[in-house]
Amino acid sequence: MTMRNTTSVAIDNEKLEVASELLRALAHPLRLQIVEFIDENESINVNKIYNTLKLEQSITSQHLRILRATDLVGTERDGKFIHYHVDYDKVDNTVKAVRNFLSKPAK
Repeated sequence: MTMRNTTSVAIDNEKLEVASELLRALAHPLRLQIVEFIDENESINVNKIYNTLKLEQSITSQHLRILRATDLVGTERDGKFIHYHVDYDKVDNTVKAVRNFLSKPAK
């Protein structure tokens, strides 16, 4: 005799979509490498990112666009340079949301 799992989960679809976009953005190894590099330097321009990590400029820009779209990194303009920085509040909120989800007991 097989017992059916009758656990119900209340899901906020809007929050779920935001969380899944953030996790997708962080799930790519190259994006993680870029975020780590930005973190190590606090604030850095795109030229330094792709030259130091030995990436193509177009690939770097594509990954930075995804990170900006999810607000995981922010930008500041300094003349003709755009400097990137990690949005630690966004990262912290994402980590807290995942921990909160994982720590909920099954019903």
